[in-house]
Amino acid sequence: MSLLAMALTVLPFSQSAIEEIERAEQERLNACIELVGKNPEDAYEEGLRWLGEGATPAARYCTANALIGLGNYKEGAARLEELANAPDAGGEADRALYLAQSGNAWLTAGYPEAAVTTLTNALKLAPNDADIRVDRAAAYLMNEKWEPAIADLDQALARYPNDIEALRLRSRAHLNLENLDKAETDMSRALFLDGRNVDTLVLRGDIREAKRLAEE
Repeated sequence: MSLLAMALTVLPFSQSAIEEIERAEQERLNACIELVGKNPEDAYEEGLRWLGEGATPAARYCTANALIGLGNYKEGAARLEELANAPDAGGEADRALYLAQSGNAWLTAGYPEAAVTTLTNALKLAPNDADIRVDRAAAYLMNEKWEPAIADLDQALARYPNDIEALRLRSRAHLNLENLDKAETDMSRALFLDGRNVDTLVLRGDIREAKRLAEE
């Protein structure tokens, strides 16, 4: 079900009129999301105007993204989570998207436990989404929960074995568990795929230092 379907089913519109309204709403949303990347303040003002015309899911989504663009990650995360749980949120794909973005915003805001909860709910709707598993693994790592992070990353890498971020995160988790050979294997693969990635180069130095200390 589209973002507007619930709201429109109670109105006496023809199917063509509904489609036209949905098309205009989607175009406005696309313009708002593009504006977030260029000028989040203007995007936020557009979101407020849109909410004043009617708090449709698209208007709420626009405003939440604008808040995130302004660096207000906590408020943006909360609004996306609220939208995902609203009766007019749309289908499972829509709600999974809102929850995934909310989880990332919670993580950026420094609330990894909230991120884990939100991303776990996203995975209930999209259990095969490897990106969400990588995001939840990052939240687990921030909570120093190494083994659950590895479990998520194992599943993500089973689908996309060349995911550099997943390899790097799993290497970091293995490093914290002192599984140095496994950490080095994942790091080496990530480095092979992108030898100039700064985060991977830092990780390589950390693994070398850990191996040096282990040999002493």
